[in-house]
Amino acid sequence: MIPGSKPGMPGTGRWLPLLAGAASLLIVPFLFIGGPDWASGPLFKSAWNLGHILLCALLTLAIRPWRWLSGWRLWLVVTAVLLAAGACVELIQHNYNRDMDGRDLLRNLIGGWLVIAWRPLILPRTPILARQILLAVTVTVLLCLELGTIGNVAIRQWQVHHQLPLLYDFRHEDPGLFWTGSLAVSVDHSMGHPHSLKIDLGTETYSGVSLSNLPADWRDFESLTITLFNPSSEPLTLSLRINDVTHDRSDQAYSDRYNTRLTLGPGFSTLTRSLTDIENAPHGRTMDMSSIRRMGLFAVRLPEPRTVYLSDLRLD
Repeated sequence: MIPGSKPGMPGTGRWLPLLAGAASLLIVPFLFIGGPDWASGPLFKSAWNLGHILLCALLTLAIRPWRWLSGWRLWLVVTAVLLAAGACVELIQHNYNRDMDGRDLLRNLIGGWLVIAWRPLILPRTPILARQILLAVTVTVLLCLELGTIGNVAIRQWQVHHQLPLLYDFRHEDPGLFWTGSLAVSVDHSMGHPHSLKIDLGTETYSGVSLSNLPADWRDFESLTITLFNPSSEPLTLSLRINDVTHDRSDQAYSDRYNTRLTLGPGFSTLTRSLTDIENAPHGRTMDMSSIRRMGLFAVRLPEPRTVYLSDLRLD
């Protein structure tokens, strides 16, 4: 019988590393090509990250470091190699205009640790020790936490998709999962919602917020309605921009998206814009109303800091 194989499964010990190595070679190029870009949605990005766990598990199976090491030396060497290799990959990815993610290093470790933790339990040659069970359970918990994170993202994206006609659910306590910019949850000036969003505007050239995690399919609606509250006695002019995924992945020309100005008097202002105008805004093409990607509200060169409250944002 081949060493490392189980009775009734001849060849497993020889073919499994070869298959794992071949699968690793197929996966490695996707560390640098393909996959999500900055315009991709949160769920795709989260699911893609699981590839780090799979790749490192396959590489560990292919190399079989337990042939030379055992005990704490095996864990130490595998951990050090995966950290070093992972750091190099992150640096190379940065040169390919891909975001560096320190959590990928943990995912790499989980992949390698899973193999070296579970192997003694699946193919025991010596009595199983309590510490081996503890290590296997610990690594499995780490894997479940990663899967749980993706599950939470999937649930959140399902909620986003089904919250229409609302483009943003003002019940959320953490707007940072959906918006970028200087904004915070506020109980002031809400309109039929538990909260409003307080937006702080500075004096830089462009100051505002961007909603990038929003329902993408606007085809069944006719208009966009925005309600804002200006707490100042002075009028405030904001710019509204809307674009689809095609714009995000192009040179992002000003003429390739929807742009308009919103003039707010003191107090509440409810403004409505036709989705037909938004669809026909890009020069030389029509906006893909099934794949809206981003909406921005910003001020340009304010003479002094201002505050505005977003009270409602919906399609009609």
